[in-house]
Amino acid sequence: MRLVVAKCQIDYAGRLTAHLPMATRVLMVKADGSVLVHSDGGSYKPLNWMSPPCTLREGTTDDGTPEWTVTSTKTDDTLRILLAEVISDSSHDLGVDPGLQKDGVEKHLQELLAEHPGTLSPGLTLVRREFPTAIGPVDLMCRDGEGVSVAVEIKRRGDIDGVLQLGRYLELLNRDPLLTGKGPVRGIFAAQVIRPQARVLAEDRGMTCALVDYDALRGLDDPTVRLF
Repeated sequence: MRLVVAKCQIDYAGRLTAHLPMATRVLMVKADGSVLVHSDGGSYKPLNWMSPPCTLREGTTDDGTPEWTVTSTKTDDTLRILLAEVISDSSHDLGVDPGLQKDGVEKHLQELLAEHPGTLSPGLTLVRREFPTAIGPVDLMCRDGEGVSVAVEIKRRGDIDGVLQLGRYLELLNRDPLLTGKGPVRGIFAAQVIRPQARVLAEDRGMTCALVDYDALRGLDDPTVRLF
């Protein structure tokens, strides 16, 4: 991973345009090729980013100012970073990450729902658990009765962060023509408890919310999931 602290200006062009005026920020270039722009406050989310696959080219403007041009190899979207002053530039080898270790209940929920995906939606069948993506594994990748791919994110407690996580997965998965042949990948947000704000956000983004009764699932004679 490469970390650069710099006074910089950011301009994104593609499906939308965005501008970040000159300020001191952290630029993160990860081993998977992604480039993220962070500030020293506010949300944990980056201010702007480019997901892999993409290419980073380092050059200079006509007046000699260093400039990065990050281009998506799928969409031709571009992220231009003008570096007025580089304060720090360092690289770090983080090694192989073991991945997120889920707690016992959440892991068991995933196992139970993988065995009985039809409790989440009639006709749903499992394709794979821990379906790999460039930004982390999707808990369950399924297919509905019409052959449409369905990504399932499972939490003990459903908060807005979980909805945003599922949204990032869906954005990435819907770029894969192998998954979208029967239509856009749908999302199901499953949890034992879902906060009202999370449910509103999920439904606004076209996701289905599913309340999971853990005790009923463990019995498995008549597992119960309430859909919204």
